[in-house]
This record gives sequence, structure tokens and C-alpha cells, in this order.
Amino acid sequence: MKKTPIVRLDTSSQAPAYEQIAAEIRALLVAGELLPGAPLPTVRQLALDLNVHHNTVAQAYRILAGEGWLDLRRGRGARVVSRSKPARANPRAGRTFRSQLKRLLAKAVAEGVAPKLIARQLTLHAQYVRTWGLRKGD
Repeated sequence: MKKTPIVRLDTSSQAPAYEQIAAEIRALLVAGELLPGAPLPTVRQLALDLNVHHNTVAQAYRILAGEGWLDLRRGRGARVVSRSKPARANPRAGRTFRSQLKRLLAKAVAEGVAPKLIARQLTLHAQYVRTWGLRKGD
């Protein structure tokens, strides 16, 4: 029996597969669904599950390791590490976030997503963001 992959790829997305994989895993990490010490699927296993080249998954894992989320060791695979919030925010991060959110909202509206649904989801996620620091001990 094939195990369900921890992430899904959007084949209609213009974002490269490695960015999608990194973003999906990052979301699981931030949500606390992958805890420190937890192993991730091997590069080859996740590549097979997602039907992508193993270098695609390896690139996603390297990105997350560079951000301080994963410990990558040859022969031991990828493990989640405890990561504290960055001491200082990247000044471009806020601008990038606003720009991406604006594009995402415009796309949702253009595709006919109901404004009430958009507002409800934004409210839910805003509540989550406010409580995230409290759960992490900040």
C-alpha cells in the first residue's frame, strides 16, 4: 500500500515543484505538524510519491535546511530541528508578503472565490498567527 505524501503539488501552478515542496513542508513546520526530531521521508521516497526527480526534493530540503528548519546528514536523512524565530525580520520580508498576498487575493477574486470565504479565511489565519508566538513561548 502506497503511503500518502506529506505534501501535494499543484501541477497548474507556475511555481517550480521544489518551491512548492518547500512551501508545503514549511507550512507543516510552522503549524507544528512536524515537530523537532521528526524524520522526513527520504529524498528518493518523496520524489517517488510526488512523481518528480529526486534532485527536485533535494533542492527543497536544502532550502529548508538553509532556513534552519532541517538537519540534513548523508545516510541519516532529513530531520526537523528546533528553530527559533529570527532575531530580526528581513526588511524585504514584509514587502514581499504584502505583494504576494495582494496577488493571491486578486487571483482568488478573479477565479470567483466568494468575498465572505476570503474574509473568513483571512480572519482564521490572522487568529492563528496571533497565537503562534504564544504557543512557541515568545
